Amino acid sequence: MTFDFDQKQRIAIIGAGPGGYEAALAGALLGADVTLVENTGIGGSAVLTDVVPSKSLIATADAARAIDEATDLGVQFFAKGGDGTPLKPEVAINLHAVNKRILALAGQQSEDIRARLLEAGVKIISGHGRVEGSSAVVVSTGPDGTDFDRIDADTIIVSVGASPRELPSAKPDGDRILTWKQMYNLTAVPEHLVVVGSGVTGAEFASAYMNLGSKVTLVSSREQVLPGEDQDAAAVLERVFTRGGMTLLAKSRADEVVNTGDGVAVTLSDGTVVEASHCLMAVGGIPNTAEIGLQEAGVQMRESGHIVVNRVGRTSVPNIYAVGDCTTLTPLASVASMIGRTAVFHAMGDAAIPFTDRKIASNIFTTPEIATVGWTSGDEVVAKKVDITTNPRAKMMGVTDGFVKIYSRRGSGTVMGGVVVSPKASELIYPISIAVDRRLSVDQLARVFTAYPSLTTSINDAARALHGVNKRGF
Repeated sequence: MTFDFDQKQRIAIIGAGPGGYEAALAGALLGADVTLVENTGIGGSAVLTDVVPSKSLIATADAARAIDEATDLGVQFFAKGGDGTPLKPEVAINLHAVNKRILALAGQQSEDIRARLLEAGVKIISGHGRVEGSSAVVVSTGPDGTDFDRIDADTIIVSVGASPRELPSAKPDGDRILTWKQMYNLTAVPEHLVVVGSGVTGAEFASAYMNLGSKVTLVSSREQVLPGEDQDAAAVLERVFTRGGMTLLAKSRADEVVNTGDGVAVTLSDGTVVEASHCLMAVGGIPNTAEIGLQEAGVQMRESGHIVVNRVGRTSVPNIYAVGDCTTLTPLASVASMIGRTAVFHAMGDAAIPFTDRKIASNIFTTPEIATVGWTSGDEVVAKKVDITTNPRAKMMGVTDGFVKIYSRRGSGTVMGGVVVSPKASELIYPISIAVDRRLSVDQLARVFTAYPSLTTSINDAARALHGVNKRGF
């Protein structure tokens, strides 16, 4: 297919999350007639109830932890009592004010994205979108669902995201039993929070509320927190959690959660009952793909409701694409954004680079952060790990936990992946991501100058250590 700039292509997008709004901006940039349909708000759950709010909460928790641990750096906070003697003040968290700021920030981010879309010429319709065949989207816009708009389209992009998975025996009520979307309704820090689920969402909220002062119990059905992630990284996080006073219940399942009026009772599969003030259910997500006309249009889907797509976001129906958490691809906002743009480029005949999960950089915003990119296992890779506590800048900052690990291909020394456990790991992973994307060798990575002292010198140290390993061939 070749792109004809004289032909005004029509693109209809259902869902204004990161994948949807990035697709809309890309389409507008290429001169398409773009209509974006959204039923909750621009930015979707990523901006309004998930990524932006949760990471804002984590930033507050990190600030509270930094104040509390400043004594280790020689910074002491004291107030004078009535008799003139010094008192050590406690760090107080006004969660109502924190959540008010978080939701305001999310709302402002949503409005900023809306302004960008309108400036680019994207039409925005508020309502529930449904695919009608392969050439139109019908939007229910009235308050009672009786008013409809029809959008004829050459290309349809589905970006409807996912919602928190709910268990019948632990039904969220928004009061004591909560999903991650409902955490921002809290007006005070929970006295004791039980987090069911030790994946990314569960681990992040457990870390944040521990640092905000809650007693936290983390219920994990697996042997370690963050199943599927780097085992060394998970071990560091478990050590930090335990040192902070968190209770870790491994190989445990929550069979039932009951609101007792003034708290919750969490019954585990072995009969143990954990009593607490609140419970966060972080047991995965369900794609929002039901009853929006996909099956009737012939779009192939999994039993889970996820839309099957190829590496440019194309579904089994040639002119229907899908992006984001509703698809079979990696559920990350960054992946949704990338595939949103790629899908539009492919549909309009522009240069489109197929997605590859080998190059994904992801981050878990616990304290410390855990960032990963590329291949981190296999017979063809060899790794070197450098403890970040040996880094001079880390010592100056009082960092007590973390490491940098780089994986290279045996023999050639090509950088295949990396793991960083450190403050701001989300920033430190970037040079390793470039090395993976550009297929640099560990020697090329090691020869790049870094500022001294800086945390990035640990990346150089790990790359340098792999030089000898690859020369020796083991």
